[in-house]
Amino acid sequence: MRRLLLVVALSLACVAARAGEPEIRVTLLGTGSPIPEPQRAGPATLVQAADQNLLFDAGRGVTTRLYQLKLSFRKVTPVFITHYHSDHINGLPDLWLSGWLGGLWARRTSPMQIIGPTGLRELTDNLSKAYAADIRIRIADEHYPPSGVAFKTEEFDKDGVVYENNGVKVTAFEVNHGEAIKPAYGYRIDYHGHSVVISGDTRMNENVVRYGTGVDLLVHEVCAARPELTDAQAKAVMAHHTSPREAGMVFDRAKPKLAAFTHIVLIGGPNVPAPTLDEVVSQTRQTYSGPLAVGEDLMSFDITDAGVAVSRK
Repeated sequence: MRRLLLVVALSLACVAARAGEPEIRVTLLGTGSPIPEPQRAGPATLVQAADQNLLFDAGRGVTTRLYQLKLSFRKVTPVFITHYHSDHINGLPDLWLSGWLGGLWARRTSPMQIIGPTGLRELTDNLSKAYAADIRIRIADEHYPPSGVAFKTEEFDKDGVVYENNGVKVTAFEVNHGEAIKPAYGYRIDYHGHSVVISGDTRMNENVVRYGTGVDLLVHEVCAARPELTDAQAKAVMAHHTSPREAGMVFDRAKPKLAAFTHIVLIGGPNVPAPTLDEVVSQTRQTYSGPLAVGEDLMSFDITDAGVAVSRK
């Protein structure tokens, strides 16, 4: 199974690394689904460029993965949210509150900057209310600064640039996660002539192709079930996501230097096992023959002028 984690020969020029620091480093902090699997944390992707640590979604276990990277929580900013399904945000209270504490890995003294589509302010306001007792106690008892537990909340409601700082530009674009699941967005990150696209949760979508065409790295969700699975709930979940074959069509049209799967949703039932990663790759290969990586937690991608180098913890 380990051989699937990097698919397509790493000897290709697209994964050759030059000496020195990468222009952009992308780390998959969580590649899982709502299922609380210990080996796959909830959706979260870290993008490091210039002097910045940008986090896209904050699913279950995000603080554990950041701690494994020895990255201080206070240095993770801004946080970008794709949509408001719980599996993409249930690690946010932990990152927010734990990042305020007194350990060397925390000690935030300024507001947490968080950017997302309409609805974000409702979320952050209600988190502040939900944890008001904890906040009040820690200020009185441990004398943590109130500024460190505040939010700097920024909402958007259309496609466009949502963040620019020191040469790093983040553009949000709408995706289609289903008629009732709105808003839902993906993100493109540009820095020094290099680019990364994170699809967010989506059906096969033209905006992902548009913003992902020619990027260095296209990180895309995937959802798979065997055709004999007739369960209505499983079919409903599949209808909100992108199948391996459809993802391959997106990759084939966008032609990134490297495509990578994350938020890997494998659906099974009582009498029908979930597909294997072998099957996911095989189905993707029906429509795409280019460079592909099947993500795992803490897999990283170093983007340089020479290409994209893949490594894992």
